Amino acid sequence: MTLARSLVLVIDDDASMRKLVRRILRADAFRLIESATGLEGLGRASAERPEVILVDRVLPDMDGVEVIEELRKRSSAPIVVISSLAQEYEKVRALEAGADDYLTKPFGSAELLARVRAVLRRATRSSGNAVDSVITAGDLRIDLAKRLVFVRGAEVHLTPFEYKLFGMLMKSAGAVITSQELLREVWGAEREDQSSHLRMYVSQLRQKLEEDPSRPRYLLTEPAVGYRIRSDA
Repeated sequence: MTLARSLVLVIDDDASMRKLVRRILRADAFRLIESATGLEGLGRASAERPEVILVDRVLPDMDGVEVIEELRKRSSAPIVVISSLAQEYEKVRALEAGADDYLTKPFGSAELLARVRAVLRRATRSSGNAVDSVITAGDLRIDLAKRLVFVRGAEVHLTPFEYKLFGMLMKSAGAVITSQELLREVWGAEREDQSSHLRMYVSQLRQKLEEDPSRPRYLLTEPAVGYRIRSDA
């Protein structure tokens, strides 16, 4: 899959932040369009159909959550929030409104690129356009067609639920997935409020995937939000 030349819409009233994002993404061959307000961003999203949208959580004319909700009515493009608001409540609100990921300012160029690439890969797989069955994130590899998992080149046996959880995280490598979404998709809606159940399986996975499970390199926790597989380690 080729992500180069994908069109990115940045909605942020901070000109210096737009300049930084523009420099980072254009250096990696992404195309960019920009808006300083929520209303302008919504109009450009409808007219120009970007493939990924970056949205500031605080905008001069609209609440960022409202912008996300309106974007979801007119676009299926993945949305990444870029915000200085780091409170878990703000992250959960944005994700539940329809955002695909939440990146806290300040951030580095490598992390921004990894998050953008991750949501684009996830969107492509969801649309059925991806044909590759093998997904790699650093030392981790999963073969979806053969249901095989490898860590540092060695095959690792996972239980059915561990495999399903790991597969869901790897398909979205780099992007955060909420605990509720993981519980619902892996175990069913009746388990959505059983976060301790999810933590137990995450702990089991780390024992099998990480060199030092107490200091995980790949399977990372986003406090009070969910989990993600680090794709740039």
